Amino acid sequence: MGMSISGNLIIIAVTCLISWIGFKDRAFLDRWLLNPYQARRKHTVVPYLTYGFVHADFTHLLFNMITLYFFGQVMEQFFEPYFGGLGYYLFYLGGIVVSVLPSALPNRNNPRYATLGASGAVSAVLFAYILLQPWSMLLIYFIPVPAILYAVGYIAYSIYLDKRGGDNVNHSAHLWGAAYGVLFTIALEPGVLPAFLGKLTNP
Repeated sequence: MGMSISGNLIIIAVTCLISWIGFKDRAFLDRWLLNPYQARRKHTVVPYLTYGFVHADFTHLLFNMITLYFFGQVMEQFFEPYFGGLGYYLFYLGGIVVSVLPSALPNRNNPRYATLGASGAVSAVLFAYILLQPWSMLLIYFIPVPAILYAVGYIAYSIYLDKRGGDNVNHSAHLWGAAYGVLFTIALEPGVLPAFLGKLTNP
């Protein structure tokens, strides 16, 4: 019997490799990140996907990949039966694209706008996990916090920072990624929603 390779680990490995090349080669990074103005001028939509595989720095990459490693394993098992075994890949890649559209499309005429990183897709994975396990404990700076409480705080803080602006972080992608993760999961398996509500009232 052959040993199967985790799709989540494949995504992590590919992202780390491409990001590392981007750290070393600025021209490569510029080709892979998303500048909606340049994408429109070149009549291409490819950067709306590739931006999710490059990162601004090692800390940005590390935080995203650690989060993906722990929560992606569970979600890969959940999505694996769908779409001929490609469910998790489609979910993750969809998270990259969908999470960036609300911030990128209004900036199609702004040559200074650019975004990169897997944070939107990682938020999708994390919040899909929270939908399945709302009372599981997450370690936030080594402090155990119930997943559902972290989700509420994360959303509130992201909305605040998105409205404040000025920190060069695409908080909109985090929020839309989270929404996509929840809605995609419910659309695929509607029974998840009543199960989630039941778990909320019976921790």
